[in-house]
Amino acid sequence: MASVEEDFPRGGLSKKASESKATRPPVEVDNLFETQEPAVKKKRTGPKKQEDGKAAKKHKSEGGGLKLNTLTNVDILHLRNLKVGTLMLGCVKEVSDIEFVLGLPNGMRGFLPISSICKAYSKTLSEKLYSGSYLEDDSSSHLFVPGQLVRCVVSSLDLSRSGLVCLKISVNPKDVNKELNSSSLKAGMTLGGCVESVEDHGFLIDIGISGTKAFLPKDKTDETKSPKQDLKVGQYVTCLVTEVKNEGRVARLSTNHTAVSQACAETQHGWTLGNLVPGLLVKGCIKKVTLHGLIVTFLSSYTGVVDFMHIDPDKASTYSVGDEVKARVLYVEPSTRLVGLSLRSHLLPPRSYVLERATSDRMGVVLEGCKMTAVHHHSGAIMELPDGEVAFVHKNQMKESKEEFNPNHLLAQPEHTLRITDYSPIEQMHLATLRKSTIAVTYFSYHDIKEGQIIEGTVLSLEKYGMFVKISDHIKGLVPRIHLADVTLTNPEKKFKEGMKIKCRVLSVDPLKKKLILSRKKALMESTLPLFLSYRDARVGLISHGCVVRIKDFGCIVHFYGDVKGLVPKQELTGNYVADPQSLFYVGQVVKAVVLRCDAENKKLVLSFNTGTQRDVKRVQTNTVAFEVGKKVEVVVRKKDLTGLHVSILPEEVPALLPMVHLSDHVTNWPLLWEGLQEGDTVSNIVYLSKDKQGIILTKKPLLVAALEAGDVVTSFSELQVGMIILGWVKSIMPYGVFIDFPHGLHGLAPKAAMSDKFITDTEGVFQIGQTVLAKVTNLDEEKQRFLVSLKVSEVSSAEEEGDSQSRLIQGQRERMAARDMMTSRGDSDLLQKLSSVSLGDNLMMTVGQATEDGSVSLISDQFQNITVLASKYHIRGVNTTPGCKVTAVVLHVDHLTPQVHVSLLPKLTAKKKTLEKGSQHTATIQYVDKDFAVILLGDTGHLTVVSTTTHLNETFHFETEKLTEGTNLTVTVTDLNCAELQGLPLVACQLIGSTTKRHCATYENRGVKHSYNVGDLVTVKVKTVKPTHVVVDLKEGIIGNIHVSEIQESPKVGSFPTSSLKVGTEVEGRVIGCREVHGHNFLPISHPNFVFSLPELTLLPSKLNMDVEVHSTHGEPKLDSYKPGDDLICFVSKYKPDTKCLELAVSPNITGTVELLAMINKPRDAANPQKLFRSGQCVSAKVVGISSKKPEQLFLTLTGTHKLEQGAVTMGTIWKIIPQKGLTLKLPFGSSGSASIMDLSDKYTEKPLEQYKEGQVVRCCVIGEEEGKFHVSLRLSRIHAGKALPVKDAEITSVSELQEGQIVRGYVNNVGDKGIFVRLSRSVTGRVLFHQATNYFLNNPKTFAEHVTQNALLTAKVVHVDAKSNQVDLSLLPEDTRKADILPESLGLPLRLRGKEKEKHDKIITKWKRKISENDQEGAVKKKPKKAENDSEKKTQKSKLKQSQAEDLDSGVDVYFREEETQKEKKWDKSKAEERGRLQVASAFSWDTDLNTLKPASVAENTYESSDDEQDNQSKPVKKSRREMEQERQEAERSLNRLEAELMDPSAQPESSEAFERLLLSSPDSSLLWLQYMAFHLQATQIEQARAVAERALKTISFREEQEKLNVWMALLNLENMYGTDESLQKVFKRAILYCEPIPVHQQLADIYAKSNKIKEAESLYKTMVKRFRQEKAVWQSYGSFLLRQGQRDAADVLLQRALHSLSNKDHVDLITKFARLEFQYGNTQRARAMFDKVLTSYPKRTDLWSVYIDLMVKHGSQKDVRDLFDRVIHLSVSVKKIKFFFKRYLEYEKKHGTPESIQAVKQKALEYVEAKGTEATS
Repeated sequence: MASVEEDFPRGGLSKKASESKATRPPVEVDNLFETQEPAVKKKRTGPKKQEDGKAAKKHKSEGGGLKLNTLTNVDILHLRNLKVGTLMLGCVKEVSDIEFVLGLPNGMRGFLPISSICKAYSKTLSEKLYSGSYLEDDSSSHLFVPGQLVRCVVSSLDLSRSGLVCLKISVNPKDVNKELNSSSLKAGMTLGGCVESVEDHGFLIDIGISGTKAFLPKDKTDETKSPKQDLKVGQYVTCLVTEVKNEGRVARLSTNHTAVSQACAETQHGWTLGNLVPGLLVKGCIKKVTLHGLIVTFLSSYTGVVDFMHIDPDKASTYSVGDEVKARVLYVEPSTRLVGLSLRSHLLPPRSYVLERATSDRMGVVLEGCKMTAVHHHSGAIMELPDGEVAFVHKNQMKESKEEFNPNHLLAQPEHTLRITDYSPIEQMHLATLRKSTIAVTYFSYHDIKEGQIIEGTVLSLEKYGMFVKISDHIKGLVPRIHLADVTLTNPEKKFKEGMKIKCRVLSVDPLKKKLILSRKKALMESTLPLFLSYRDARVGLISHGCVVRIKDFGCIVHFYGDVKGLVPKQELTGNYVADPQSLFYVGQVVKAVVLRCDAENKKLVLSFNTGTQRDVKRVQTNTVAFEVGKKVEVVVRKKDLTGLHVSILPEEVPALLPMVHLSDHVTNWPLLWEGLQEGDTVSNIVYLSKDKQGIILTKKPLLVAALEAGDVVTSFSELQVGMIILGWVKSIMPYGVFIDFPHGLHGLAPKAAMSDKFITDTEGVFQIGQTVLAKVTNLDEEKQRFLVSLKVSEVSSAEEEGDSQSRLIQGQRERMAARDMMTSRGDSDLLQKLSSVSLGDNLMMTVGQATEDGSVSLISDQFQNITVLASKYHIRGVNTTPGCKVTAVVLHVDHLTPQVHVSLLPKLTAKKKTLEKGSQHTATIQYVDKDFAVILLGDTGHLTVVSTTTHLNETFHFETEKLTEGTNLTVTVTDLNCAELQGLPLVACQLIGSTTKRHCATYENRGVKHSYNVGDLVTVKVKTVKPTHVVVDLKEGIIGNIHVSEIQESPKVGSFPTSSLKVGTEVEGRVIGCREVHGHNFLPISHPNFVFSLPELTLLPSKLNMDVEVHSTHGEPKLDSYKPGDDLICFVSKYKPDTKCLELAVSPNITGTVELLAMINKPRDAANPQKLFRSGQCVSAKVVGISSKKPEQLFLTLTGTHKLEQGAVTMGTIWKIIPQKGLTLKLPFGSSGSASIMDLSDKYTEKPLEQYKEGQVVRCCVIGEEEGKFHVSLRLSRIHAGKALPVKDAEITSVSELQEGQIVRGYVNNVGDKGIFVRLSRSVTGRVLFHQATNYFLNNPKTFAEHVTQNALLTAKVVHVDAKSNQVDLSLLPEDTRKADILPESLGLPLRLRGKEKEKHDKIITKWKRKISENDQEGAVKKKPKKAENDSEKKTQKSKLKQSQAEDLDSGVDVYFREEETQKEKKWDKSKAEERGRLQVASAFSWDTDLNTLKPASVAENTYESSDDEQDNQSKPVKKSRREMEQERQEAERSLNRLEAELMDPSAQPESSEAFERLLLSSPDSSLLWLQYMAFHLQATQIEQARAVAERALKTISFREEQEKLNVWMALLNLENMYGTDESLQKVFKRAILYCEPIPVHQQLADIYAKSNKIKEAESLYKTMVKRFRQEKAVWQSYGSFLLRQGQRDAADVLLQRALHSLSNKDHVDLITKFARLEFQYGNTQRARAMFDKVLTSYPKRTDLWSVYIDLMVKHGSQKDVRDLFDRVIHLSVSVKKIKFFFKRYLEYEKKHGTPESIQAVKQKALEYVEAKGTEATS
């Protein structure tokens, strides 16, 4: 073959040149480019002279030594210079279904259609599209990955509509490697190719070289690292040729990334400038260094260019002539032989053929401060971005389109502003533009447009489907026709003109597909309602405008923005019932919809048009949230009003209310925080407070949040005790007292006398509604569940720790600063910005203004315009306040709400500040005061600070003489010189003069560390406070002690509460066992956060009170290391953590433990609310699991009694993952995990075993084994309750030896393979069912099993054979073995297999027939001339028998096809088909389903045999006939004449000519049968027009009274036009037919014709017309339903049935449902059909005709058990004895045919019992 190609090359002279180079080893020189001239021209003109002349002209300056390939300048590759056929290296940027976007060298972009990949993929794609089997899985997106380097060729450079060049490329190896041939292949070459086919051991790769098969083996060794195992047809690969065989006809490839990327092109590979391809790695030498790049020689004598974009930036300044470099070929221009190279490191080894970065997320970004580092006048400029990256600006993008290019002007500018327009992956560089017009564009790309925006555009064009709008130069959108206006426009061209400026709202935008959908609907554009841009925006209760896009019988589908769609159910369309939604709504209608439910993850949205139901929606949603008092949540503010903040709880978006009074513990901070929080703000540190019919109430009061978090609140009335002090807030104020609210719905009354230590005459003004207070329980009314409290400071002061007033002060100031920051950070008010610029103590230069009535003076300043600045009468004493006088003012208070600034002009405040010392005492003077805080001056130091006006929460009432006013003196002690929470002001402890509660900083020391108690001291203490986990007691001298719950009772009973045994006020004997360190931030200066004080720790245990017993300190108690796994402990419940679902336990005063959820419960239902199982302080018994290795150190405990997992252990587990067809993955206690097989889920297998489980569900399981650290668990009840004898239907099979032959078992289908059906019987045992043991039907194609036996289907099987040695089990699924129905439906029409005696009998007949055939063959061989067959029927019989015998030979005696039974079935079927109404069958050989091309003329068919005889006679010589022969001919003629006369006399004879038909039609002109036979006669002769003419004659001739006869002719004419006419001719006949006949049968017959000729769309369209036109006709609905079910459209059939029931009268419902049920039996779901029959028969139990039909269908389609159950139901009906007798007879006949003697006897016994029962009733 090679010699032929050498003699006759297929490429002209160029082939010769390449072949000559291949035969002669010397390398190619550069001047071989001149060989492009045709060979003929060279011969005519003299090749040498021509070459010399051209060289002299072109390279005169170089002296003739310069070659054409020797380049002198370097430039980038420009699009204008690009030519078709240029080879380039590209990088995949974007992947889609129909085309790919590739990045090309120098920032160019190319488009690769899927048709230009390879021939094999195009063929595969065409076949799938043609057959209609194309799926999403067949998408072309798997062929390439972003960043992949490919070798491509320019295929076209066409102009687009906008006038831009559209660069299309191809990666087809036949185009890229077209210059290569088999002989040029060498080992070590790298080539690009596409997968042509997938073989068993590898892949055939199309490398584009004809005559060469390239094979890529699958990985076996170290090449397994390359992802070749999943290669698909068409996938692009870059391969290394590892071996070449048979002169290049076979090549072996490799895709090892390392080998491919490092493979270097060598001279011995034979590369030439003609076959050079991009992507090759070459070794080169720098020949010349220029300003714009390098000129490099490679492969000995070839020259290439490296432009400035492909020089390694790290080595740019080090390149010099003679340096050796490695380069990658970028492009090859065949015509000019220009070769581009790259020295960039990302394209060279060790990098692979997939780049790390293919795109950039900075597209469209505008950057300022960019510097121009280099300008290349013919190419562009390099820009340095602010972050250090570089970008390339093309020459055309450095100026406006009509400006002149002036690079010097650009270089003179120090900085530039640019916009990033693209990213070039080949150069790993951004592309940018300096055009100001482009930079100023608002919408540069589709990424800049957001859904819901109002944008302006220009009308481009009007189409039938909508209007195109131009947004910018590269962005255009479509306004669909229904969105042109609020109503559908008939003539939109009258309203919109090309070039018109319009505004639209963005409905959806897809940047990747560059698809923009707009709307011009006024209602959408002017809507002020919230927009649903995503499903998360559609919060329950919100109302938004949407557009109806689809109307169904079950409701309307509304589209909002993007992909957000919602369903409005039928019942939510209006307030009343709607029968037909289409009568009220139309597609394109803008509607208001309220959100009822939203599942953002699954993208399901349920809406309602009843927008007045928002309150009901809110109530429903709040009922579904997991509410828990004290649980912390995060909220978003949705609305503000005077009641508070209406918020949404994240992430469920549940509405709730945060009242204004619950924003803070400080009354004056409520309005500040309310003003600072705005809609959309996220607020944290909020907890659930209460829930009622109105909704959920939240709180942010710091004291209340801390109490709820610590669990120091009373949860029920039963926990209340007299003397208990609890935290609450004022609910309401009455003349007789105030009501106090507490968490968990408790309410108490503080009578007027118990509100204060002072005598009050009026309850108003003492407390404010919402104020936080401490209340002491004074009286309990158990019967009425009421209690009284006291708010007196003297009674509740013991519950408030010393220094709490400072804590409240700091907290209040923090809240004020947060509110100020929130108001000023919005930046929407200059006023607030000015107010935030000043703070307490700032000095301001002001001008005195006018005096006010109360004696205060207003001040003026340019800085505080529109702000009131006031100095009170007290603060202007001794100061000149003449208007216009300049003064220095000190800021005392800034009110952001008024807005006002209060200042002081006193000289002592403006004087120089003195140094403060910590601990120093001062007499402070109040300068400004409000309800919560006061500003004071520390003596004569000049320092200002803030103090709290009260020392207790309840201390709010003061007499006039006790109220703090300006000038009041206080004694204070400095505790912190610079408090950060007070913005650097000093923190002081103060004693309020005249306060009823005397507190002083000296008392703090008495409560500190300085106490004289030692370990072991016996003390008598008084119970002060009782908490669940500890008791606070009073020691002498005011010292407070603590008793841990574990130190109260010696051996507490499990379930008891030890602390409840102690009552407040009682004295007990205790012993000091140590001291406890507690962080005391309440008393500390801020500069000492680590300061601690000690509390004596005591014990009440009798064993430790004995002085003879030595008591160790709490620090000397057992350490954590002393506890071992399995140790039993007595612990006490501390608290439950909902976030981690853990329970904290207290073991001793210094040891704690934690219990995870799965280790604290024994029942799955307890997992929902485990906190209800335990109460704080409760005594529990626990086991040690382990010790925590992380801080804080603690014990891991369990409350279930099991501390480790081992075989047989019963434990709880959480479903982590559901694996289809396999089982469950579970999280087990103690950090373990496990798996539960699908066989271990239940003791009774079900059809869908995994359906009842969901992720996160808690289940109980039993450990049955362990493998590689993972446990195998079982959810079987028989395993979990091993001690109980529970019923087990499907026993667990642990090994093959447990199975016995003949045993009936059940299992799930594992898979259907080539060797049978594999059924899982247990986790470790799988059985096989051979195909001949799976069904009674004969199958030629085993794939039928895979279509009808689904994976994981539940099957009943019989064990046929057990091999314990090889662990193999053979099963049978035959109905006679399993007593179940066959696994294949009877509707498939498959033949039955012969078994047993029938098969033996049939084998004998076949053997006998074969013997007879062989004998006949022997006899025929002896005879000289074989006898001619007497007639054609004998020939056909012999042929059929011969075929039958051949088929039997193929069966090999294993499976015999019962053909006689099939023949009988076909005959019965044909007979039943002929009896169908309305479809007349012609008694001739003509078939209505025969194609016209297959028909033969009748005359030809008749004379075929005779013509052959005539030809033989003509060839023989004429012979003279004898007298005897002449006599025989005469007699034969007489017999023929007699036979003809007999035929004419016989009316049943078949006419065989037109004359015969015409003669018969004279006698029977109204017979449609005769007319149709006449039409068939013409059609057999392919005389279609004559057949039409016969039909028209028939319609005119047949009497108008013969309607059925005319209808038969019309149907025949419709059939004829359907098969041989056009759609137009068929419709004409159809329209005529419905005019002359009843329209319903004509419609039905045409629909049947369409269906039988496989015209599904036409049939469905006709049926839809029928049900609209004849909706009252039951037969129409039945025929449509039958059609849908035959097509497999079950869901559509269900919908059709519901429509039919709405359209038909009630009397027709039963018959219609019955008909649909019968159709379901035949074509649909048997279970659904049974359900439909059961529903009808439940309503009409005495319809015995329906029972009879039901029984027939169940006998045919159901199992024997189901049939018997049905008979048992029927014989117990309350109907007449005669009818019951009929059913008993049928029951007995069924059992005789399918049952056993026992079952027959059972039926007789039931009949006898029935007769006896009836006799008893008659006698009674």
